[in-house]
Amino acid sequence: MEIVWDKIKAIFTDKTLRNRVLFVFASLAVFRILSTIPIPGVDSFKLQNFLSNNQFAGVLNMFSGGGLSTLSIIMLGVGPYITSSIIMQLLTIMSPRLKAMYQEDGEIGRKKFTQLSRMITIPLAVVQGLALLILLRRQGIMTDVSSFGLLTNLSVIVAGSMLLMWIGELVSEFGIGNGVSLIIFAGIVSKIPQEAAQFFFTFNIANLPVYILFLATGLFIVAGVVVVTEAERPIPVTYAKQVRGDHVSGGTQTYLPLRVNQAGVIPIIFALSILMFPQLIGNFLAGMTNGTLLAISRGLLWFVQNTWLYSLFYFIFVFLFTYFYTAVTFDPEQVATNLQKNGAFVPGIRPGDATRDYISKILNRTTMMGAVFLGLIAVIPLIIKAITGITAFAIGGTALLIVVSVVLDLIKKVEAQLSMREY
Repeated sequence: MEIVWDKIKAIFTDKTLRNRVLFVFASLAVFRILSTIPIPGVDSFKLQNFLSNNQFAGVLNMFSGGGLSTLSIIMLGVGPYITSSIIMQLLTIMSPRLKAMYQEDGEIGRKKFTQLSRMITIPLAVVQGLALLILLRRQGIMTDVSSFGLLTNLSVIVAGSMLLMWIGELVSEFGIGNGVSLIIFAGIVSKIPQEAAQFFFTFNIANLPVYILFLATGLFIVAGVVVVTEAERPIPVTYAKQVRGDHVSGGTQTYLPLRVNQAGVIPIIFALSILMFPQLIGNFLAGMTNGTLLAISRGLLWFVQNTWLYSLFYFIFVFLFTYFYTAVTFDPEQVATNLQKNGAFVPGIRPGDATRDYISKILNRTTMMGAVFLGLIAVIPLIIKAITGITAFAIGGTALLIVVSVVLDLIKKVEAQLSMREY
């Protein structure tokens, strides 16, 4: 406890670090204020019924940081920006130019890459916003059914999504941690007082086994995420001795840490973003008169309602995105080249291609363990939901997974900032 207090004291003692932390708090406060400003023409009673009986709406509300629960001006949240980031990173596999821009062109290349992601966010926000507004209109939640009202609300929520994207980037640049993840985290945490109050008012001793199951699942997810996030596979690295006159440098031994889960919480967010589309498209097509479109709508909605099939695809997407994001952010060839340039080598392994292959082999093994475990942690709440019939398990488990991952990432970055200032 004393160590924790010392770290908190060190954060607020250092002026630069204190300003970064305060900037994060101020940005999240602005985000929460924006989430309480509703768009006009909303039937609050029908909205609450829709949110309570729809798992898709619950997940979408989580991504919007709670903005969908009030149909606020930021009801789309950071969903369009996350989707555009997925598209851009998928394109890095197909386009060597984009891959070089993201990995090799340094800060300038990453800025260009981010700018392209922002440009793609706008049409995605328009499409997602239009589909969502039409869905809400069909449910009778939107009282203003005129075309002018639809276009006005669409313009407002698209602008709100872009504003939230900007706030998230400011947090990443001038604060601590990933701004987009922190916005999702703040939206989830903001619901804790309301959920706690609802639990105490509706507590029923007959449901005690279900409560115990929920608590045990939560503790398992927290412990699992902590273990997998902190686990790493060290690769020993030795620096060759260099003699220049009377000065001898090098000859030191260190290690290259390969984390079991290099991607963190990103695969979960990516997978959920992709899996939101079937129900969004299915609900959008449900009001069509064309028989083919209605058949597609029924098929998509059946897929979403089939918990076991949905869980299978959820696991596959988490697994694949863990590998994909690790491949994008960690390049064994580049690491091997940097080691060779600095006169370092892995004992028993030749520099160059042999080192690259050795690192790739270990990375694939560790990533497989992390991907399987992360996928299981993600689908366990859905399986419990299928057994118990309680929808809150599915949403609560995913939210808990994101919260734990974001907190661990934030703690690591704060400690890195403190260590840098100590040195």
